[in-house]
Amino acid sequence: MAWRDSRRSRSRLLLFSAAIVLGIAALVGINGFGANLARSIDEQARELLGADLVLSSSQPFQPRFKPTLARGFNYVRESSTEAAFASLVSFPRGGGVRLAQVRAITGNFPLYGEWLTEPANAVQTFREATRNNQPVALVDDELMAQFAARVGDSVRVGNVTFRIAGRVRKTPGQSGFSASVAPTVFIPGDAQQVTTGQADTTALLARTSLIQPGSRVQYKQYFSLEPGIPEARLREPLEDVKDQENIKVETVASRKQQTGRSFADLTRFLNLVAFVALLLGCVGVASAVSLYVREKIASVAVLRCLGASGSQALLIFLLQVAALGLAGSVLGAALGTAVQLLLPRVFADFLPVAVNIQVSWVAVGQGILTGVLVAVLFALLPLLSIRRVSPLRTLRASFEEDTTAPDPLRYLVYGLIFVFITGFAYLQTREVKLALGFAAGLLVALGGLAGVAAGLRWLVRRFFPTSWSYVWRQGLANLYRPNNQTLLLIISIGLGVFLMATLYITQGLLLSRVQVASGENQPNLVLFDIQPGQRTAVAQLLTRRRLPVLQQVPIVTMRLTELNGKPTSELKKDSADGRSRGALTREYRVTYRDSLINSEQLAEGKLPYLAADGTPHISIETGFFERLKLKLGDTLTFNVQGAPLTTIVSGTRTVDWTRVQTNFGVVFPAGVLEPAPQFYVLLTRVPDNTVLGGLQRELVQQFPNVSAIDLGLILQTLDDILSKISFVIRFMAFFSIATGVVVLISSVAVSRYQRVQESVLLRTLGASRRQMLRITLVEYALLGLLAAFTGLVLAILAGWALAIWVFDIGFTTAPLPLLLLAALTTLLTVVIGLFNSRDVLTRPPLAVLRG
Repeated sequence: MAWRDSRRSRSRLLLFSAAIVLGIAALVGINGFGANLARSIDEQARELLGADLVLSSSQPFQPRFKPTLARGFNYVRESSTEAAFASLVSFPRGGGVRLAQVRAITGNFPLYGEWLTEPANAVQTFREATRNNQPVALVDDELMAQFAARVGDSVRVGNVTFRIAGRVRKTPGQSGFSASVAPTVFIPGDAQQVTTGQADTTALLARTSLIQPGSRVQYKQYFSLEPGIPEARLREPLEDVKDQENIKVETVASRKQQTGRSFADLTRFLNLVAFVALLLGCVGVASAVSLYVREKIASVAVLRCLGASGSQALLIFLLQVAALGLAGSVLGAALGTAVQLLLPRVFADFLPVAVNIQVSWVAVGQGILTGVLVAVLFALLPLLSIRRVSPLRTLRASFEEDTTAPDPLRYLVYGLIFVFITGFAYLQTREVKLALGFAAGLLVALGGLAGVAAGLRWLVRRFFPTSWSYVWRQGLANLYRPNNQTLLLIISIGLGVFLMATLYITQGLLLSRVQVASGENQPNLVLFDIQPGQRTAVAQLLTRRRLPVLQQVPIVTMRLTELNGKPTSELKKDSADGRSRGALTREYRVTYRDSLINSEQLAEGKLPYLAADGTPHISIETGFFERLKLKLGDTLTFNVQGAPLTTIVSGTRTVDWTRVQTNFGVVFPAGVLEPAPQFYVLLTRVPDNTVLGGLQRELVQQFPNVSAIDLGLILQTLDDILSKISFVIRFMAFFSIATGVVVLISSVAVSRYQRVQESVLLRTLGASRRQMLRITLVEYALLGLLAAFTGLVLAILAGWALAIWVFDIGFTTAPLPLLLLAALTTLLTVVIGLFNSRDVLTRPPLAVLRG
C-alpha cells in the first residue's frame, strides 16, 4: 500500500529526501576523512616523528646522563641532535629582519621521512656542510618569500652569516600552520653543546653567540633503533633518571597517539557542525511531511472505512518516509564520499601528514543509518496524527475531534529526539557536560526561532493592520494562513544565519583578546634575552631613536624541587593528590619586585616581602596556586641555577594574562635574586614599520643575542591563522546554509499546489499578476528579514555568553558585517521564493479550474 500510494507523489517524496542529503554528505565526508587521516597517521607515524625515539629537554643533557643512555640503547643505529631557539635573523641583500625559529642540527636529520627542499639536493649539501662545519643554512619557503630571498643569498644568524643552500617546502612533522607561526632557519649544530652544555668554540652555533645564560633553548636527541624493540623497553633507561626530570620522551607510539587525539578532536567538532546541517534538513522533512499528511487525510479516512487500523495507516506513510530517508542518505553518502577528496585540500595547512584517501565503508554505513533514523524520528511528529483520523472524515470534512486532543506519544518522540541528539554529541565529545550543553544550546536556538515564528503569527493575527493596502494585508495574512511556511522558514534560515554570525563574532572575540597594538600607550615590541651588561646600552639605543622604555623587568629561571619538604619527584608519582604534573616539573621564570603592576590584583594574603630572618615570602598567581593545591604558609624550595632556595607562600594574585605586560606566575621580593644569573625583558612602542625595521637592524648588528617580538606581526599572523580556521568552519557551515536553501526550495515546491489554488481565487477576484508578485515579495521579504535578525540576535547572545564565561573579556562586535549578512539572507530568501512561485504567477486561472 505504501508503494501504491507513493506513485502519485514520488517526485515530492524525493524532494523531501533532498533536505537531508547535504547533512549526510557532511557527516560521511568528515567521518571518512577522519578514518583516512587516522590510518595515514598510523602509517606515517615514524616519518611524523623523524625518528624512533626523541629525547627533549630545556637544558643540555648532562655528561652523567650519557652512561644511562648507553646502557639502554644498545640497538641505536643512528642519532642526531638539535638545539632550537627563537632569534632575530636578517637578510643582508634586502635588509629584512624577522624573529624566526633557529634549529641547529647535527647528523642526518630527519632519520625518517622526506625533507622537501628546493633544489632537491639542498639537504645533502646541508648535511655535508654540517659535517664540515661550513656556514650553510636552509630557510623556510614562507620566510624567503616574505623578504624575496633566493637560493644563494645570505641569512645572518647572530654573529655568523650563512649561505642559503635551499628553501624548505616541507619538514617531517611540521604543518603549514606551524610554519606560518614560526618560520624556521636550519643551521649546522653543535652536538657537544646539546649533550654536555659545553660548546665547541669553533662550532658555528657557538660563534653565533646567541645562547646566553637564561636563553630559552630546547635541546633534542633523535635516535633510529633496530626494529622490533618493545615500546616499554624504550622507556626503561629513563625511569631512574633523578637529576634531569625535565626530560621528555617521545616514541613513535606516543607521537601517533598525541597527533591522532588532536585531529580526532577536530573531526568530532566538525561532526557536530555537520550534524546541525542534518538536523536542519530533518526539520524541513518534518514540515514537508506535515503538509503531505494534511493532503492525505481524506485517503486515510477512506482506508479506515475499508478496515485499516490507525497503526496500519501510520505504518503505510512511515514506510514512505523511511524509504525517502534511505534514498536521501544513500545519495548523501555518495556525495560525502566525493567530499573526502576535497577535505585534504581544505585542511592542507593543518595536516602534518599526506592523507591517502580510501572509501570508508564504516563511515558510509554510519551515515546511512543516522540519516534514516533521524528522518523517521522527525517525521513521526506529524505522522502520529494519522493514527487518530476518523472514518467520519469521509462524510464530514469539518470533523476535528480525532486530532485535537493531546497525544502522549508525541512527548515520547520529543524525548527520543533529545536522547538521540545528546547521544550523538556524547559519541563525538566523550563528555556528558559538553553533550548536554550542545543539545541544550541547539534546543534553545531552535526553541527561540520557533517562538519567534509563533509570536509573529500571533501578533499579525491579533493586531492585523486592516487599514493597510491590499497587497500588504494579503502578504501579512500569508504568514498565518493554513499551510503557511512561517515556522519552517524562520527555523531553517535563522539557524543558518545563527551559525555564520556566531562564527564571525567568535573570531572577532578571539582577535580582540590578542589585540595589542591599538592604544597609543600600549607596547608593540618586546626585546628579550638582554644580558645584565647590555641593559643600559639597549635602553640608550631606544633613547637615541626617541622610543619609550615602557617596562624593563629582570627574569630568573628556576625549578621547583620541594613542596613542604617533600621532593617533587615523589609528588609526581602520586596521581591521586590532584596536583598538576606540569606545574611540578616545569621551568619557572620569575621576577622580583615589592609592588603590583596594573595587570594584577591582590587576591589573598600579602605582597612579596623579605622576612627578618632572610626567608623570602613570595606571591603566587591564583591559577598556579590552585593547580599545585597550595595553602598560604606552604614552603616551596626552588633550584636557582644549582643553588637551593626555600620560600614561603605569603599571598596570591589574579593576573590578566591578556594584557601586554610581563606577567608572572611567581613573584619574589627584592633583595634575594639580584645575584642570580638573569636576563632582562624590555617593552617599547614603535610608531611604524620603518622605525621598527631600523631598530631591528641595529639590534642585530650591536646585540645579536637580543631578540625582538613584533606584536603587530604576531597579531597579523594570528589573524591569518584565525582566518584559515574560520574558512574550515565556514566550509562546514556551508552545508547548513545550503541545507536551509534546499529546505526553502522544497517547502515552496511542496506547497505549490495550495499556492495555485489561492492564486486562482485571487485572480478570479480581480488581482493582477503585479499584485500577486508584490504579495509574494512582501511575504518572503518579511520571513527572510525576521529569520535573519532572529538568527543575529541569538548569535549576539551566544557571543556575549562566550565573551563573559569563556574568554572573560568585554563583548564587542562590528555591526556592519552582521547587517550585511542579514540583508544578503533576506535577498536570497526573496529570490528563491519568487523563483519557485513563478508557476503561481504565470498559470491562467481557467487552466487550473478546468484541471
